[in-house]
Formats: sequence, C-alpha cells, structure tokens
Amino acid sequence: MEDPGTLSRRLGPEMFGRMIAAAMSIPDAYLHWDQLRHREPPEGLTHEAWWYSLKLGRIRGARNLPLGDNEGRPFSYTLPNQALAQLHAIDSQARGQIGVDEQVTGPETRDRYIVSSLMEEAITSSQLEGASTTRKVAVEMLRTGRKPRDKSERMIFNNYAAMQYIRTLKGADLTPETVLELHRIVTLETLDDPAAAGRLQQPGEKRVQIWDDRDGTLLHTPPPAAQLPERLEALCKFANRQFDEEDFIPPVIHAIVLHFWLAYDHPFEDGNGRTARALFYWSMLRHGYWLVEYVSISRLLRRAPAAYSRAFLYTETDDNDLTYFILHQLGIIRQAIEDLEHWLEHKISELRTLERRLRTDTELNHRQRALLAHALRHRDAVYTIESHRRSHNVAYATARSDLLSLAEQGLLEQYKAGRAMRFRPVVDLEERLSGS
Repeated sequence: MEDPGTLSRRLGPEMFGRMIAAAMSIPDAYLHWDQLRHREPPEGLTHEAWWYSLKLGRIRGARNLPLGDNEGRPFSYTLPNQALAQLHAIDSQARGQIGVDEQVTGPETRDRYIVSSLMEEAITSSQLEGASTTRKVAVEMLRTGRKPRDKSERMIFNNYAAMQYIRTLKGADLTPETVLELHRIVTLETLDDPAAAGRLQQPGEKRVQIWDDRDGTLLHTPPPAAQLPERLEALCKFANRQFDEEDFIPPVIHAIVLHFWLAYDHPFEDGNGRTARALFYWSMLRHGYWLVEYVSISRLLRRAPAAYSRAFLYTETDDNDLTYFILHQLGIIRQAIEDLEHWLEHKISELRTLERRLRTDTELNHRQRALLAHALRHRDAVYTIESHRRSHNVAYATARSDLLSLAEQGLLEQYKAGRAMRFRPVVDLEERLSGS
C-alpha cells in the first residue's frame, strides 16, 4: 500500500480528503473486500478508494502478533467497536455471576452440569470432524463408560477424555509435550498410522492441506513440516505469556489467537481442529473464565461451518488481518453464553412448575412432596429413614414406608452403605415427575 504522502499527491487534495473522511466513518460491520464491493460507497468515492480509506484506518490501529505466515509476514488484529462490545459482554458473563439460582451453579450440582457440557463439546467437536454417531448413542456411551464400538464413537470418547485432561491443566503452563499429549488423547486409535498420534508431521511426509469439500478448491497450505517444532515452541511461549500494559492482549483475544494459531499451523496428520478448540478452552479457564466449562463452542460452529471457514479465509486474503476470525469467534462465544442463560431459565421454569405440581399431587403425602421438592434442588442429597423421621417428627415405620414407596415409584434409588439403608434422587427425577 502506498504511503499517505505519495497517495495524496497522486489523487489530489479533494479526493484524498474524501478518503480520510471515509476512513473516519467506519461501517457497522468489519467488511472484507468481497463484501464491501457489493455495497454503495460514500458519495464521491469509488469502491477501490473506499476500501483503501478503510485499510488506512485499520493499519493505524493494528497490533502485530508473534505469529507469522509461511513467508514470515506477521498476523495482526484491531479492536473495532463491535469487538469491544462483545469483549465487555463476555467479561461480564463468563467471569462473573450468570444470574441463576444456586441449584445450577451451586457446589452440590456444579460437576453434574460440567459433565453434561463436556459431553456436548466432545460430541459436537467430533461431529465437526466427521463423526457420524448420534447424540443419543454418544451420551449413552459416555454415561455408561462402555468402550467405543467404531471410529466415530472413539473420536467422541477421545474428545471427552481430552476435555477432562484440559480441566487438570488450567493452572499449568503449556509446553510442546502437553500439546502433543493432548493430540495423542484426541486421536488415539483413530488414525491410519497409529504412530502419528501425539507426533508432529515430519519432513518428507505428505503435508496436510485444507480443501473445500464442495468444489475441491485449495483453501490453505500450512507451514512446512521443518518449521513445526519451532512454531510450536513459539505458540507455547505466547500461551504462557504474562501481558503487561505495554503489550496487553485481552484474555479472550489471547485464547482465540491460540485457536487460530494451531489451526493455521495444522501440525498434525489429523485432529488439528479438535486440538485447537481444546487449547482455546485451556486458555479461557487459565484466565479465569469459569463459565466456559458449561458451554459448547463446537455446537455453534457445527450449525454454520461455512462462516468459520470464511472468517479463516478472510484473514488469510486480507494481509493476515486476524480481526475477521476474532469477530467470528467472539460472536460464537457470546451466543454460547446466551444459549446457556436461556437454557437455565427454561430449566428453572420447569423446576418451579414441577414444584407447583408436587404441592397438589394427591397420590403423595405432604412429607413425600416436601422430600421430592428438596431433591429437585439438591440432586446430590442422601436420605435415610432416621433423617426423614427427624425432619417430620414421625414414627420410624412411617418414615420407612414413605421412602420405600418413593423407591417403588422409581423416584428414589435405594442402596446400602454398610448396614444402613440409604436413598438418593434418581438421575432423571425431573423427567419422571413431569411424565416425559
């Protein structure tokens, strides 16, 4: 791009002034040339002049990253207003309180919701990479712990193990060995060459490339295999970096850059996308965004895979401007959090409906209704005949009859701890009470 002085002399002061005015008047969307050329330019400007003016404004605010392309040219990003707005919303929601009552985020049930989220991410992340197992079958496999029966199930099983592994790493630095182990977990028993699991591609091997499934167009050629060890070291150094005021990067942007970096380098024979998304989760958790344990990013990416590819392509075809990919990912994260909020609101509404129904259920006595209302909000609760007797000041035989009756109806699970008889809510208590 020409320097402003040369451009001003070539175009003349009037046209150059219009371009500067256009640069100060930024469109609502962060447009790529492929989008901009279909819109009406400001009065007096051609599409090319309008594009040039926007590029001038973007270059002025660009921040370079330690990530370079195959030719060594750096990637950079800007923070337009829409990015700042998304970052503020994510910071407010993913680090703070989501505004739901304690039966969802309280310590008694936190793990149960996290496990469900990890399962959802494991399933949809694998489906993005071609796994064909249905969600129902996948959940059954993960909940029962049975062994995978085919490659698709193995991909999901591996992804679930990888997400659990990520949770153990959130306070630790990232090392090349950690990334290789993560990839090994993700691809175990799914590759044509089992030795490629947890190993960078080697010089002399056929390097992976990214192709468009629709027309066979080559979309991306990753860096040569000889560069991969050095690039992985640089990725880990960036991942562990503590940013001060002079080189500060918003933590969410930092996590998104890690996702893009590994996807761009594509250092493995297969499983690059799953590994890249796992690194994103690691970085978000490391920076204190605890709510990401409850959301599935891949579920939203699977809804619109073309938008993900387009954001990646726009970055590569516009001077390595990572802003396109960042904006896309910010939108995905924000939508995932909002979906979680809507789901929680729905579950709380269902819970209150069930509690109202319990109060009028004539087939249960008032003691049983009170116990089930408590069980709905405390899913890890354990009841004994003695605790139930004391809670309602009734005879031992009455308390025993109450609990055994609820067990017979399939609402409580009866088991023994030593010689004592105990009861706990069944896993699908809400569904059984609602009759679904």
